[in-house]
Amino acid sequence: MERTFRRLSGLLLVAGTLLFGVAGADAHPHVWITATSELLYAADGSLTGVRHAWTFDDMFSTYALQGLETKTKGVYTRQELAPLAQTNAESLKEFAYFTFAKADGKKQKFEDPVDYFLEYKDSLLTLHFTLPAKSPFKAKQTALEVFDPSFFIDFKFAEKEPVKLVGAPADCKMAFQRPNDGTAAAQKLGENNFMSGDNSNYGAMFANKIMVDCP
Repeated sequence: MERTFRRLSGLLLVAGTLLFGVAGADAHPHVWITATSELLYAADGSLTGVRHAWTFDDMFSTYALQGLETKTKGVYTRQELAPLAQTNAESLKEFAYFTFAKADGKKQKFEDPVDYFLEYKDSLLTLHFTLPAKSPFKAKQTALEVFDPSFFIDFKFAEKEPVKLVGAPADCKMAFQRPNDGTAAAQKLGENNFMSGDNSNYGAMFANKIMVDCP
């Protein structure tokens, strides 16, 4: 119960306690995010962080803005959204920002986000933030996954330019793999998880995977 409250107390508060209870029972999303990501590199070729832009669905965006006072009705400036952006950024820490990285098979950690802000456009909220690598690293192969283990949030990357490498060495090559939603294997694994009562990592089947190879 305490974990559920903490999860909803910030970014996911607007989804409602009842919806979270349903999500835990049948593991399907109640918040939808369209994402883009940039992998940031230093001049020496080390990866220094990841910059995300997450656009929330219209229902979530509308609910999140309820009660927010603004100077102009229907217009939300970056300054007016700053407190909500801070709450979002702080609330996501518990869940490792749904961003999981490995360098040559070794797990990497990120610092707290910087340069975060919310943008309101076309009736949708977009959260922008940068995750600095705890220790910038070089790797022959970098693997980055973005997903919610509980599948309460469904991450779908944008169709156009979903991922960019910024400042990467010229010989680095990037591949992006979208999740295979609804495959027979995923459905079978889901059934097994529910039978065993363990759906804590159900969302891994729907992970967005970014692979960067640098010879």
